[in-house]
Amino acid sequence: MNKPYHFIGYWGLISQTEQEKFNNIIKNISTTSYKFQKQETWGILYLGVKQIPSSTNINQGLIASLSAGGIPNQSDAWVTVEKNCLSLGRETFGRVPLYWTQFNQTIWFASQFQLLLPLIKNPKINFLSLSGYTSFSYIPTPITPVEDIKAISPGTEQTWQLNSSLEQLAEKRLFQWHSLPKVIGDEETAIRQLQILLKKTVEEQLLDLGDEPVGIFLSGGLDSSIIAALLVQAGLKVRAYSLDFGIEENSELIYAQEVAQFLKIPLIKVPATAKQVKKALLATVKALDLPFGDGVTVPLYLLGQAASQETAIIFNGEHGDQLFAGWTNKPLIAASIYQGENSFTQEYLNTFHRLYGYEEQVFQLSVYKQVKLYNLDEWLKEALCESFSSCFLDRLRRANLMLKGSQNIQPRATNVAFAHGLWIRSPFCNLSLAEWTFGVAGELFLKGACEKYILKKAVESWLPSEIVWRKKRGMGVPLTQWCLSSLWSTLGYWLNPHKLQSEGIFNPDIAKKIILGQLSGQIRGRRIGEILWLLLMWEVWRTEVFREQVSAKSLYNPFWLPYRGWKILSSLSGDK
Repeated sequence: MNKPYHFIGYWGLISQTEQEKFNNIIKNISTTSYKFQKQETWGILYLGVKQIPSSTNINQGLIASLSAGGIPNQSDAWVTVEKNCLSLGRETFGRVPLYWTQFNQTIWFASQFQLLLPLIKNPKINFLSLSGYTSFSYIPTPITPVEDIKAISPGTEQTWQLNSSLEQLAEKRLFQWHSLPKVIGDEETAIRQLQILLKKTVEEQLLDLGDEPVGIFLSGGLDSSIIAALLVQAGLKVRAYSLDFGIEENSELIYAQEVAQFLKIPLIKVPATAKQVKKALLATVKALDLPFGDGVTVPLYLLGQAASQETAIIFNGEHGDQLFAGWTNKPLIAASIYQGENSFTQEYLNTFHRLYGYEEQVFQLSVYKQVKLYNLDEWLKEALCESFSSCFLDRLRRANLMLKGSQNIQPRATNVAFAHGLWIRSPFCNLSLAEWTFGVAGELFLKGACEKYILKKAVESWLPSEIVWRKKRGMGVPLTQWCLSSLWSTLGYWLNPHKLQSEGIFNPDIAKKIILGQLSGQIRGRRIGEILWLLLMWEVWRTEVFREQVSAKSLYNPFWLPYRGWKILSSLSGDK
């Protein structure tokens, strides 16, 4: 099977300057495996291939496409040129990113943000992206961290028309998540249909596979365990990969081991200690392409690194939570019923558990004046629109699919997998399965205090009962423990006050306020590490991807004093 690849190209009225840019890209590429195609109005460079990808079909106007899973005849992102029109599109689950920028009468496009960045003469940070990143931990489309580069939103297609000038046509939405008119309320019927759909969904992703082993990222949670069980049922050679944080408290590893033993598949434990995370930090940021602030990113990079030694295809259980209402929904339900629409929007923003609402304390004054002009509700308006949903859980699942899934979980998973030469397949990202869930009664998702009820009932004979019915805890990345001990010096390098002051974005004492609980009483325990990590990943991105030089060191760096010293000084000074 071929390895994943990337592409960059141009379309339009090509000037001599634009042609020289492309020639320089070809001259400076670091890989020897590439192919170049050119016609009158367009040119495209495929990176990491020895021949033109079979997924292209120039006769039908398809000059580039990518499938996250390497599945034949499946396009997760595509570029078409027909007559005098260019179209850039992405499927609705958001598995493969796609970016573009415009210079006069020319559109440049690429499957990686980093490929377009060198084309921008004086790139500037987009302040709106800062507001999105610190609120969500990712940058919502169609913006990117740089003003002159845009992203195609999941489930949309953007078209340009070339006549005497270049005209950008209206963006077309290809699909809408919405409640179905006919609702399944009978539990036995829903169980039977769901079992058939789950098996069919996995079988469809196995049609191109031979006898080679496949991998599964097995967390020990319900969703990845279901996919592992279905792969085994299909007769594949399956190898499971699980993270070992080296910490017994809140460890999910014991559940992954239980699933692997039950299914009789080998389990490879991948060490993800602070030492390994620190070592892989810079490489992970480059692989992610854009800044993603979740603490799971480096551990996922380590999983991919291990899996790539033994397989070319990895499966995961991502999107199960979005489809089956797997997050805790009670506060949102209460906000919707008792407090009205405005409160519900605010409550939904709070589910990201980042820095929304603290902007004045987070940013330096000049940046805050820019950030406060933006209304984050605009990013939520379409996703939370009531007109597509006849029940509350459909509305919530629509929002989670459009925001947390396609904007964050899927693109970061693909970027990390591609960096290791892995195709990544997410069976829960199946349109037939997903649409079916929007025809199921809400009480079959949330039954009393039990979330994902119908999914658990459908698979309870496939897995150990403890795995199916245990309460979800999520991946227990010990960020706070790491940040306040083993990664303390790393924080000191990237978040020291002198560096932040000179860069002009974050308040120089932001790390101190977070660590000592001075930013908010709500930011404590695991949230301390999550917020510090959010800021850390942005700072590393600025250096490793945006290529902004780190400011000179200063003699004033409070991180020279260990965390325990901070606590002692804080108590002596009465600093609260």
